[in-house]
Amino acid sequence: MTRECLEAVLKGARDPDIDGVEVKSIPALGATVPDVLAADGFLFGTSANFGYMSGALKHFFDTVYYPCLDAVAGRPYGLWVHGNNDTAGAVKSVQKIVTGLALTQVAEILELTGSLDASARERCYELGATVAVTLAEDA
Repeated sequence: MTRECLEAVLKGARDPDIDGVEVKSIPALGATVPDVLAADGFLFGTSANFGYMSGALKHFFDTVYYPCLDAVAGRPYGLWVHGNNDTAGAVKSVQKIVTGLALTQVAEILELTGSLDASARERCYELGATVAVTLAEDA
């Protein structure tokens, strides 16, 4: 299900009607400090595992947090979390980190549980498009 969320979010971010935005999808375990510093905005996605964000996303934040701390302040972000039955702990843990980084939330956090239906995929699309439009307006 997490892959389906990602695909829909990226489709929204890459909407052909949104000009001036280049979208790069980098897996959490492959993202580096230079990737973060080069980005104008962020779309974070994670599964909810045992009431927390995925280990991969946690590792990403552990790796980039201090080197990027002041440099990314104010940059926009969006977040989606998918879980089997609860996403609250994962959302809270990511929110603490993005608050510390002083990122700017530009879309409602998308919390999804269970299987994805057409409505959930549309909400994922809208999340991606919202962040992309925000970046396009700033360009």
